[in-house]
Amino acid sequence: MDLVEKVYIVTGGSSGLGKAFAHELKVNLAEVVITGRDVDKLKQVAEELGCSYCHADVTNDEEIQLMIDFTMDKYGRIDGVINNAGVGGWAPVEELTREKMKAVYDVNVFGAAMVASKAAKVFKKQNYGDLVNIASTASLKGYKNGSIYASSKFALRAMTQCWQAELRPHNVRVMQINPSEVPTAFGNENREEKELVENKLSPKEIADVLIAALKMDGRGLIPEVSVFATNPF
Repeated sequence: MDLVEKVYIVTGGSSGLGKAFAHELKVNLAEVVITGRDVDKLKQVAEELGCSYCHADVTNDEEIQLMIDFTMDKYGRIDGVINNAGVGGWAPVEELTREKMKAVYDVNVFGAAMVASKAAKVFKKQNYGDLVNIASTASLKGYKNGSIYASSKFALRAMTQCWQAELRPHNVRVMQINPSEVPTAFGNENREEKELVENKLSPKEIADVLIAALKMDGRGLIPEVSVFATNPF
């Protein structure tokens, strides 16, 4: 399927995986709206990539709606939403608190769900659309100190499967991509990008998977795909 002039929203689009997704979509001549919390960074990246931007925090329902309305007003439709915004959080079980859990769930679970909910309304009216949830290989298997982050991605995986069942009759494809470790700004409090490592994944590998999934003819659907580094050690 040709992506030329298709319209995509990428949440968390000003750095890391989100920026790579936006870049590859633009390479394929799609129209892209990136969103995020840091308006200055959004402006800078949007200018760099030649895309549009909308300042929107996925923990704020009004701003999510603003993101949808901005895109519809500008382009008249939404062909796909890349549900990429996410945060990390790790702690051993004896150090878990409600506050730590809520901080991650508010973005990774509740934020993703509200983005999907508002996008689904548009997709059902159009009778088509692509929703791509960016999860993690942590959604497949828990690990030491991963109670907060892994469980949030397990929840996203469950929601993905629920939305697939609900939206397939409306010609809407719901897909999930599970990257393993990718050196990005993710997990850095200062939001600075980490240096790429030769034996670990780069954002480009994950972006290539996204583009391949979106380009598949509309009669086909990739429900879930995981991407691991060949030899990460």
